[in-house]
Amino acid sequence: MKIPTLETEHLWIRPFNLSDLDAAHQLFDLDSHMETHSRDERHKWLRWTVMNYEELDKLDQPPYGDRAVVLKETSEIIGACGLVPLIMPFGLLPYYQALNNNVVDDRGIPEVGLFWAIATSHRRQGYAVEAGQALIDYAFRHFHLKRIVATTDFDNEASIGVIRRLGMTVERNPNPGHPPYLQVVGILENR
Repeated sequence: MKIPTLETEHLWIRPFNLSDLDAAHQLFDLDSHMETHSRDERHKWLRWTVMNYEELDKLDQPPYGDRAVVLKETSEIIGACGLVPLIMPFGLLPYYQALNNNVVDDRGIPEVGLFWAIATSHRRQGYAVEAGQALIDYAFRHFHLKRIVATTDFDNEASIGVIRRLGMTVERNPNPGHPPYLQVVGILENR
């Protein structure tokens, strides 16, 4: 189960490879919200990411993990996106309560999560939406997922905007801080 390189109007969304170390190191350490890592730590992450593609494929498992977002015009890596397994108490949100006869359920519910990170210098140009939409389209068409979710913080207006532009329903946890990692969730059903 591999995701091929996806092509959009402006981007390629492709697996990272070991030769991407310099670009990945610069990309991830430019963003002040992300934890800074040494070059050796970033190399370890990159090796793990590349091996993850191969091992998940051997096990016929979903192709979870990071993918490089490459600007076609310059071949520059400008971000990362991907699909990840998420297990969270989504039953605390009104959307899931409606699916469960209005019962509030704080147990973990597994979902497929979409994520993105775009370099500061390339934000506000629609690249996160473009990359996210390519992954959504591929995952819905080829993996027949029931839905995809995306999570962010209450104060991350940029990500909430991306969630909206992807056509996702925006749900806010009605109990702020419980749990602290479940704040805003975008939900998109495969119709």
